[in-house]
Amino acid sequence: MPAIQYQLQSQLDSQDLYQFLLRCKQSISQSVDYCIASISIAVEEIDLLAVLETLVEPNQKHFYFENSGSVLAFDTALEFQAEGSDRFTKIKESIQTTLSKTHQIGALGTEFSGAHFFCNFTFFDRTTDSLFPASSVFLPAWQISRVRDQSTIVANLKISDSLDLNTAVDRTLQTIQQIRSIKHNVIRLAIDSPKPFFKQQSVSHSGHYQKSVTAALKLIHSQHFNKIVLADALDVTSPLPFNLVSSLSNLRSRYPNCYIFSASNGKNATFIGASPERLVKIQHDRLFTEALAGSVPRGKTRSEDARLAATLLNGRKEKWEHQVVVDSIAQHLRNLNLTPQFSPPRLLQLPNIQHLQTPIRAVIKSDLHLLDAVSELHPTPAVAGAPKSIACEHLRSFEAFERSWYAAPIGWMDHHGNGEFAVGIRSAILQGNHARLFAGAGIVSGSDPDKEFAEVQLKLQALLNAIV
Repeated sequence: MPAIQYQLQSQLDSQDLYQFLLRCKQSISQSVDYCIASISIAVEEIDLLAVLETLVEPNQKHFYFENSGSVLAFDTALEFQAEGSDRFTKIKESIQTTLSKTHQIGALGTEFSGAHFFCNFTFFDRTTDSLFPASSVFLPAWQISRVRDQSTIVANLKISDSLDLNTAVDRTLQTIQQIRSIKHNVIRLAIDSPKPFFKQQSVSHSGHYQKSVTAALKLIHSQHFNKIVLADALDVTSPLPFNLVSSLSNLRSRYPNCYIFSASNGKNATFIGASPERLVKIQHDRLFTEALAGSVPRGKTRSEDARLAATLLNGRKEKWEHQVVVDSIAQHLRNLNLTPQFSPPRLLQLPNIQHLQTPIRAVIKSDLHLLDAVSELHPTPAVAGAPKSIACEHLRSFEAFERSWYAAPIGWMDHHGNGEFAVGIRSAILQGNHARLFAGAGIVSGSDPDKEFAEVQLKLQALLNAIV
C-alpha cells in the first residue's frame, strides 16, 4: 500500500503543519498504534557535509550517499533489522507496512521528496560482527538532499496518541530553520600520503593473502569454481580521531566518478568508502546495473597508461574475468523475468586504477520490488566469485576477518519503489582513532598471487591516503 499524500496550497506554516499532524493523529485507531507524518520542503542549495559536521551527533545514526546527487539522513524515526536467508523479504515487508501508515505533504514533486529508507546489509546473511547487524534499515527523522542547485528537506515524525502536537510543530520548524542557516563549505584537508606516525598492521599474517590465492587457484584448476574474490584488510591507528567529514570531502574530490558513502551504527562506528560499482538502480520502469571486473593500475606516463588499458581491453585473463561477471548478472536478471540489454564494454578510469565496465539495463514489465532485485544480484561475481554459492562457501576459510558491510549492498529506496544501491567496496570502518580498511581482487585461472596481492595493496593505500 503506497503512502497517503495530501495537497498543500501554499508554503507550509505552523498552522498548516499543526492541522496536518492533527489529521495524522486522528487516523490512529486500535488496529494502527502509530503513523508517520512526512513533510517535504524545497529550499535553496544546502551543503550536506556542513550539516553532517554541524548537526549530527556521534550517537545518532546517519547515512550519506553521493553520486549524481547527494542525500544525508540522520536521527531515527523507525529502524528495522533482520538476519538470515529471508532478511531482504523481512525488510521489504517492514517497509511496506510502514508506507501503509505514512502520510505525506509538501513539495512531493521534487527529487528525494517524501519518505525514504536507507539500507545497509552485511556481505553474509548472518554475521559475528557486533558493530553492524546483518540488515540495518531506517526511516530517518531528518533527510536533506542536494541535486544540482536545489535541496529538499524532509522531516519524518512518528505520531502516537501521546505526542504533543504544539511541541512537535515548534521543534520541526526550528530544526528546519537551523538546517537552512548552515551556509559554510567544508574545507578539504589535502593529504597526499599517510604520515609516518600512522601505525599500519595487516589483519592477516605475512604471506597469508598469497597463500590463499595459491589455494584458491588449486580449487579453480580442479573446477570447484571459476572465480573467487579474495579481500584483505588493513588496521590503522592514528594519534588523533579520524575526521569523518574531511575524509568524505577528500574521497569525493579524488573519486568524482564513484559512489561516496558514509553510514554509522549510532554507536561511534562509521562505514565509509568510494565505490566504483553500482549494484542496481530502479527508476520508474527501468532497471540499471553493471558488470565491473578486471583491473590494472594507471600508468605513470600517457603511453604506459594506454598500454595498460589495452591489456585490460584485450588481455585473455582480464576479458575472461569480466565475462564471468557479465554472464552471471545476465542470468540473475533472467531469474527476475527481465531481458538484459548490454552496452559495449568500456574503461572506468580512476586516479590509481582502471577497470573494465559493461553497463546492463532492462525494462521492468511487471511489479518488481527493488529489494527483490538486490537479493537476487547480491553478491555479484565481482565481489564473491562464480558460481557465487560455492565461492561464498570458501570465502570465510580464506579470509582472516569478518567482511561485515564490506562488499555488501548499501543504498536507499523511496516511497515509489525507486532507489539505488552501490556495492560497498574500497571502504573502511572508522571508530575513533582506529580504522579498518578493506579491498579485494578477483582470482581466476592465470592469476598470479604476488600481482593480486600488489593490486589489493594499491587499493588499500589509495583509500588510506584519502581518509587520513
